[in-house]
Amino acid sequence: MEETIAGTEAAQIPKQRGDSLLETAVRYAEERHWDVFPGTWLEAVDGVQHCSCGTPACAAPGAHPAREDWATLATGSATVARRMWQKQPAASILLPTGRTFDAIEVAEGAGFLALARMERMELTLGPVTLSPNRRMHFFVLPGAAVKMPELVRKLGWSPASLDLVALGEGAYVAAPPTRFGSRGAVQWACRPTPANRWLPDAEELISPLAYACGRDR
Repeated sequence: MEETIAGTEAAQIPKQRGDSLLETAVRYAEERHWDVFPGTWLEAVDGVQHCSCGTPACAAPGAHPAREDWATLATGSATVARRMWQKQPAASILLPTGRTFDAIEVAEGAGFLALARMERMELTLGPVTLSPNRRMHFFVLPGAAVKMPELVRKLGWSPASLDLVALGEGAYVAAPPTRFGSRGAVQWACRPTPANRWLPDAEELISPLAYACGRDR
Protein backbone atom coordinates (compact mmCIF):
# COMPACT_ATOMS: atom_id res chain seq x y z
CA MET A 1 0.00 0.00 0.00
CA GLU A 2 1.36 3.43 0.82
CA GLU A 3 4.62 4.32 2.52
CA THR A 4 4.90 4.71 6.27
CA ILE A 5 5.41 8.14 7.82
CA ALA A 6 8.18 8.17 10.39
CA GLY A 7 6.99 8.67 13.95
CA THR A 8 8.30 12.16 14.45
CA GLU A 9 6.68 15.57 14.25
CA ALA A 10 9.17 16.64 11.58
CA ALA A 11 8.22 13.74 9.30
CA GLN A 12 7.48 14.57 5.70
CA ILE A 13 4.28 13.02 4.36
CA PRO A 14 4.93 11.00 1.18
CA LYS A 15 2.70 11.29 -1.84
CA GLN A 16 0.13 8.58 -2.45
CA ARG A 17 0.73 6.12 -5.22
CA GLY A 18 -1.45 6.11 -8.31
CA ASP A 19 -3.99 3.43 -7.36
CA SER A 20 -7.59 4.39 -8.09
CA LEU A 21 -10.13 4.82 -5.32
CA LEU A 22 -11.97 1.78 -6.70
CA GLU A 23 -8.95 -0.52 -6.57
CA THR A 24 -7.95 0.76 -3.14
CA ALA A 25 -11.44 0.21 -1.70
CA VAL A 26 -11.49 -3.31 -3.13
CA ARG A 27 -8.08 -4.01 -1.63
CA TYR A 28 -9.19 -2.87 1.83
CA ALA A 29 -12.13 -5.28 1.68
CA GLU A 30 -10.20 -8.13 0.09
CA GLU A 31 -6.87 -7.95 1.91
CA ARG A 32 -7.78 -6.40 5.29
CA HIS A 33 -11.39 -7.63 5.53
CA TRP A 34 -12.49 -4.09 6.42
CA ASP A 35 -16.01 -2.97 5.67
CA VAL A 36 -16.00 -0.04 3.24
CA PHE A 37 -18.63 2.31 1.87
CA PRO A 38 -18.55 5.19 -0.65
CA GLY A 39 -18.99 8.72 0.63
CA THR A 40 -19.25 12.10 -1.04
CA TRP A 41 -16.82 13.26 -3.72
CA LEU A 42 -15.31 16.46 -5.05
CA GLU A 43 -16.72 18.36 -8.00
CA ALA A 44 -14.89 21.19 -9.77
CA VAL A 45 -16.94 24.35 -10.32
CA ASP A 46 -15.09 27.24 -12.03
CA GLY A 47 -11.83 25.61 -11.05
CA VAL A 48 -12.79 25.32 -7.38
CA GLN A 49 -13.37 21.97 -5.66
CA HIS A 50 -16.77 21.64 -3.97
CA CYS A 51 -18.33 18.77 -2.04
CA SER A 52 -20.96 16.77 -3.91
CA CYS A 53 -23.32 17.29 -0.94
CA GLY A 54 -23.88 20.87 -2.13
CA THR A 55 -23.24 22.49 1.25
CA PRO A 56 -21.10 25.62 0.64
CA ALA A 57 -19.42 25.48 4.04
CA CYS A 58 -19.04 21.69 4.19
CA ALA A 59 -16.72 20.78 7.09
CA ALA A 60 -15.28 17.72 5.33
CA PRO A 61 -15.69 18.33 1.60
CA GLY A 62 -15.57 15.06 -0.31
CA ALA A 63 -14.96 13.00 2.82
CA HIS A 64 -18.22 12.26 4.59
CA PRO A 65 -21.22 9.93 4.07
CA ALA A 66 -23.47 10.79 1.15
CA ARG A 67 -26.55 9.18 2.73
CA GLU A 68 -28.05 8.96 6.20
CA ASP A 69 -28.31 5.17 5.91
CA TRP A 70 -24.59 4.84 5.18
CA ALA A 71 -24.16 2.08 7.78
CA THR A 72 -26.36 -0.25 5.73
CA LEU A 73 -24.15 0.28 2.66
CA ALA A 74 -20.89 -0.80 4.31
CA THR A 75 -19.64 -4.08 2.91
CA GLY A 76 -16.73 -6.42 3.40
CA SER A 77 -17.27 -7.94 -0.03
CA ALA A 78 -14.69 -6.99 -2.63
CA THR A 79 -17.22 -7.73 -5.38
CA VAL A 80 -19.86 -5.43 -3.89
CA ALA A 81 -17.25 -2.73 -3.21
CA ARG A 82 -16.11 -2.84 -6.84
CA ARG A 83 -19.71 -2.49 -8.00
CA MET A 84 -20.34 0.53 -5.73
CA TRP A 85 -17.24 2.44 -6.86
CA GLN A 86 -17.92 1.61 -10.50
CA LYS A 87 -21.12 3.64 -10.08
CA GLN A 88 -19.20 6.62 -8.66
CA PRO A 89 -15.41 6.24 -9.15
CA ALA A 90 -14.66 9.56 -7.42
CA ALA A 91 -16.44 8.65 -4.16
CA SER A 92 -14.38 8.86 -0.99
CA ILE A 93 -13.45 5.67 0.86
CA LEU A 94 -15.00 5.55 4.31
CA LEU A 95 -14.53 2.80 6.91
CA PRO A 96 -17.16 2.22 9.62
CA THR A 97 -15.75 1.81 13.12
CA GLY A 98 -17.11 -0.56 15.75
CA ARG A 99 -16.91 -3.57 13.43
CA THR A 100 -13.44 -4.94 12.65
CA PHE A 101 -11.78 -2.05 14.47
CA ASP A 102 -12.34 1.04 16.60
CA ALA A 103 -10.25 4.17 16.11
CA ILE A 104 -8.67 6.43 18.70
CA GLU A 105 -8.59 10.00 17.40
CA VAL A 106 -6.08 12.62 18.55
CA ALA A 107 -4.65 15.88 17.24
CA GLU A 108 -1.70 15.60 14.85
CA GLY A 109 0.86 17.01 17.31
CA ALA A 110 -0.14 14.57 20.05
CA GLY A 111 -0.28 11.74 17.55
CA PHE A 112 3.29 12.15 16.36
CA LEU A 113 4.49 12.56 19.93
CA ALA A 114 2.68 9.35 20.86
CA LEU A 115 4.13 7.51 17.84
CA ALA A 116 7.66 8.44 18.87
CA ARG A 117 6.97 7.33 22.44
CA MET A 118 5.42 4.05 21.26
CA GLU A 119 8.45 3.37 19.10
CA ARG A 120 10.73 3.77 22.13
CA MET A 121 8.43 1.46 24.10
CA GLU A 122 8.57 -1.05 21.21
CA LEU A 123 4.79 -1.30 21.09
CA THR A 124 3.15 -3.09 18.20
CA LEU A 125 0.89 -0.67 16.35
CA GLY A 126 -2.03 -1.15 14.05
CA PRO A 127 -2.56 1.14 11.06
CA VAL A 128 -2.65 4.88 11.77
CA THR A 129 -4.08 7.54 9.46
CA LEU A 130 -3.27 11.24 9.24
CA SER A 131 -5.95 13.53 7.79
CA PRO A 132 -5.53 16.99 6.25
CA ASN A 133 -7.65 18.40 9.10
CA ARG A 134 -4.64 17.58 11.34
CA ARG A 135 -6.26 14.61 13.09
CA MET A 136 -4.79 11.14 13.49
CA HIS A 137 -6.62 7.83 13.95
CA PHE A 138 -5.05 4.81 15.64
CA PHE A 139 -6.78 1.55 14.70
CA VAL A 140 -7.40 -0.74 17.69
CA LEU A 141 -9.59 -3.71 18.53
CA PRO A 142 -13.35 -3.08 18.74
CA GLY A 143 -14.58 -2.06 22.18
CA ALA A 144 -12.23 0.89 22.71
CA ALA A 145 -15.07 3.41 22.64
CA VAL A 146 -16.71 1.71 25.62
CA LYS A 147 -13.52 1.25 27.65
CA MET A 148 -11.80 4.56 26.93
CA PRO A 149 -13.29 6.78 29.70
CA GLU A 150 -12.37 4.33 32.46
CA LEU A 151 -8.90 3.70 31.03
CA VAL A 152 -8.21 7.44 30.98
CA ARG A 153 -9.49 7.88 34.55
CA LYS A 154 -7.20 5.07 35.77
CA LEU A 155 -4.26 7.09 34.45
CA GLY A 156 -5.33 10.06 36.54
CA TRP A 157 -6.90 12.15 33.80
CA SER A 158 -10.43 13.41 33.39
CA PRO A 159 -11.70 12.16 30.00
CA ALA A 160 -13.12 15.61 29.27
CA SER A 161 -9.72 17.23 29.83
CA LEU A 162 -7.98 15.46 26.95
CA ASP A 163 -8.46 15.78 23.19
CA LEU A 164 -8.75 12.00 22.97
CA VAL A 165 -11.78 10.45 21.26
CA ALA A 166 -12.61 6.80 20.65
CA LEU A 167 -14.74 6.09 17.59
CA GLY A 168 -16.86 2.94 17.78
CA GLU A 169 -20.22 1.79 16.55
CA GLY A 170 -22.04 4.41 14.48
CA ALA A 171 -18.89 6.33 13.52
CA TYR A 172 -16.44 6.13 10.62
CA VAL A 173 -13.01 7.23 9.45
CA ALA A 174 -11.87 8.38 6.01
CA ALA A 175 -9.25 6.10 4.48
CA PRO A 176 -6.33 6.96 2.19
CA PRO A 177 -6.30 8.29 -0.48
CA THR A 178 -9.58 10.14 0.21
CA ARG A 179 -9.21 13.89 -0.31
CA PHE A 180 -10.50 16.67 1.97
CA GLY A 181 -11.33 19.42 -0.52
CA SER A 182 -8.24 21.44 -1.44
CA ARG A 183 -6.47 20.52 1.81
CA GLY A 184 -4.99 17.29 0.49
CA ALA A 185 -5.45 13.57 0.99
CA VAL A 186 -5.64 11.27 3.97
CA GLN A 187 -2.28 9.50 4.41
CA TRP A 188 -0.97 6.50 6.32
CA ALA A 189 1.17 7.48 9.29
CA CYS A 190 1.58 3.74 9.89
CA ARG A 191 0.52 1.73 6.87
CA PRO A 192 -1.34 -1.61 6.91
CA THR A 193 1.10 -4.53 6.69
CA PRO A 194 0.94 -8.28 7.36
CA ALA A 195 2.71 -7.56 10.65
CA ASN A 196 -0.10 -5.37 12.01
CA ARG A 197 -3.05 -7.40 10.75
CA TRP A 198 -3.73 -8.24 14.42
CA LEU A 199 -4.69 -4.99 16.07
CA PRO A 200 -3.61 -3.86 19.53
CA ASP A 201 -6.09 -3.40 22.35
CA ALA A 202 -6.80 0.18 23.42
CA GLU A 203 -5.24 -0.63 26.82
CA GLU A 204 -1.85 -1.14 25.13
CA LEU A 205 -1.82 2.36 23.59
CA ILE A 206 -3.78 4.48 26.03
CA SER A 207 -0.86 5.44 28.27
CA PRO A 208 1.36 7.03 25.57
CA LEU A 209 -1.68 8.55 23.86
CA ALA A 210 -3.01 10.13 27.06
CA TYR A 211 0.49 11.37 27.96
CA ALA A 212 0.90 12.95 24.51
CA CYS A 213 -2.54 14.57 24.66
CA GLY A 214 -1.71 15.96 28.11
CA ARG A 215 1.53 17.45 26.78
CA ASP A 216 -0.24 18.85 23.71
CA ARG A 217 -2.93 20.79 25.64
